[in-house]
Amino acid sequence: QVQLVESGGGLVQAGGSLRLSCAASGRTFSSNVMGWFRQAPGKEREFVAAIWGSISNTYYADSVRGRFTISRDNAKNTVDLQMNSLEPDDTAVYYCAAGPTAGLRVRAGDYHDWGQGTQVTVSS
Repeated sequence: QVQLVESGGGLVQAGGSLRLSCAASGRTFSSNVMGWFRQAPGKEREFVAAIWGSISNTYYADSVRGRFTISRDNAKNTVDLQMNSLEPDDTAVYYCAAGPTAGLRVRAGDYHDWGQGTQVTVSS
């Protein structure tokens, strides 16, 4: 059974940092694109960042580029999201997801396995 479990969310002041971690079990995802998405109340789930390929290519949404960094450790089957310079608009439930083995994906519908989400709240 495939399982993705996020951790590391919490409450932080604007300008602060958090590091989210996603632990995968059930099978390895080293060949899959792994993504982070987020969903704020009343809004659709949106793409945040993705990592894929043997050289760990990365891609970010414009809203987080330069502030967030996605990374993976294939030996541990984990994917992390380092979030710096957090803003109140970053407040959301953050989800880890596993997608296909065919490169970058930014649409939520292209991902087939999801974690339960972790809440990130940024106070002003």
